[in-house]
Amino acid sequence: MSKKALITGGCGFIGRQVTDELLENGYSVSVLDNLVEQVHGDAAPPRDDRVVYHIGDIRDPECVKTALKGADFVVHLAAEVGVGQSMYEIARYVGVNELGTGVLLEALIENPVERIVVASSMSVYGEGLYETAEGRRFDRARRRKERLRAGQWDPADADGKPLAPIATDEEKPVDLASIYALTKYAQERAVLIFGEAYPVEAVALRLFNVFGPGQALSNPYTGVLANFASRLANDQRPLIFEDGRQKRDFVHVRDVARAFRLALEAKDAPGQVINVGSGNAYTIRQVAEILADAMGLPEIEPEILDKMRSGDIRHCFADISKAHDLLGFEPQHRLEDTVAEFAEWVRETGAVDNAAQMRKQLEERGLVS
Repeated sequence: MSKKALITGGCGFIGRQVTDELLENGYSVSVLDNLVEQVHGDAAPPRDDRVVYHIGDIRDPECVKTALKGADFVVHLAAEVGVGQSMYEIARYVGVNELGTGVLLEALIENPVERIVVASSMSVYGEGLYETAEGRRFDRARRRKERLRAGQWDPADADGKPLAPIATDEEKPVDLASIYALTKYAQERAVLIFGEAYPVEAVALRLFNVFGPGQALSNPYTGVLANFASRLANDQRPLIFEDGRQKRDFVHVRDVARAFRLALEAKDAPGQVINVGSGNAYTIRQVAEILADAMGLPEIEPEILDKMRSGDIRHCFADISKAHDLLGFEPQHRLEDTVAEFAEWVRETGAVDNAAQMRKQLEERGLVS
């Protein structure tokens, strides 16, 4: 008899891929999603006849209880996503991400499952991990306003000496730089604390920058690759804050979906916080150029704004050793090898470019400097 998994936020970009991954590996799946317009637009996402759908809000206790009936596992993806937007739609982010998780966990007291896996975020780290010129680990990097005003984007140590970014592991202390990060850490900790108190195994996956076909291209607060693609699809230059040399880790959504399945199954995963990334670092400018080439638009160069957004960090890319050791996770879809597939999907799908609107909303609130 197959195991049944409930996926909250299961109609979203990652949720649809997790649904496919679980179905392909013998699970039965139900989904809870409220089909928020910012993510899904006016059109309802495609449905799978093998899946039971519950359309409702994660903050609605009765809806959550109904969706949980008969579930053996929960993949908790339901969340508002976006660092910039979280800095002014604070109540919305706290309500969905924190209260929604609380409602889910209360429902699990009466309807326990074997295991819950929650999607956390690399944003909880703030700045990633660095080392000094002498090779010492430096895990408390913070950028100073006076250096940023002078266009000195990279963090320095207490003496003003340069720091070199290195892969960030799970031992790096959290340093919450945005409301979004705060709410994702609250989700992560609430689920793990719940797992210690009740007979429900709990795992938290800290996702890095997820990309791939199926992203919400017209949502300017979604992933940076989708944001760039929307601009390019409309013959507009991708907008890059700071100088474009900031480094990130881009992990394909199919790899992320597999990581969630492995986290449901691995015997040593409960109680753990685990990075899910590609293990590779790319500058944001490099990503914009790779994507422009793949879309056949190499002449459209990114617009470097030399400004920063509140809540942004400089460098953060994943050390995925723990995912390898505990989950047997190995990324299979590198950015360089899959960007052509992504570009083709963008061409077929089309996108409304809302990046200028996003920038205006941030600037009007003094969140760009």
